[in-house]
Amino acid sequence: MKKIVSLFRRDYDGDRLVIDEILPGAEWVANGEGIATRKWDGTCCKIEEGVFYKRFDAKHGKTPPEGFVPAQDPDPVTGHWPGWMKVGDGPEDRWFREGFANSIGDKFVKFGTFELVGPKVNGNRDKFDKHILVAHGDDIIENAPRTFEGLKTFFADLEIEGIVWHHPDGRKVKIKKKDFGFKW
Repeated sequence: MKKIVSLFRRDYDGDRLVIDEILPGAEWVANGEGIATRKWDGTCCKIEEGVFYKRFDAKHGKTPPEGFVPAQDPDPVTGHWPGWMKVGDGPEDRWFREGFANSIGDKFVKFGTFELVGPKVNGNRDKFDKHILVAHGDDIIENAPRTFEGLKTFFADLEIEGIVWHHPDGRKVKIKKKDFGFKW
């Protein structure tokens, strides 16, 4: 899974917040295309061909560890190189294994990308009582705004991390509450 582009341009020379300028390649969101879904505050993982992977970002030109599976080429600006590592048996992967075990059931998809959420993940801002895997794109947000001002108003009083729009052709675009300067 490649890094998802933001809906709006970020002011990298100033406060690092987004400005009212849609990024090239994200125009389809403003045009009303795609489905808005909730962005959960967790850790990305996937199941592919029966193998459970966790997201790994080889940051700032660092050499990735053995077993790293690249998701894309390194970003020439930030140096971030997102990819995947197999979930292992060690203590560092305990919550992934627990989330997987808690998510097995009739409705659980055996492949795809997910967000690991729960008490020991990113401060558990979404207040889950146990570790689970939430399938990406499952939680649709009806009538989500698609303009800068509309989204800024939307996020002002809503306690969610953000929105990810899914286009039928597989493209994705995201925006987060904190992109507008709101605390999350």
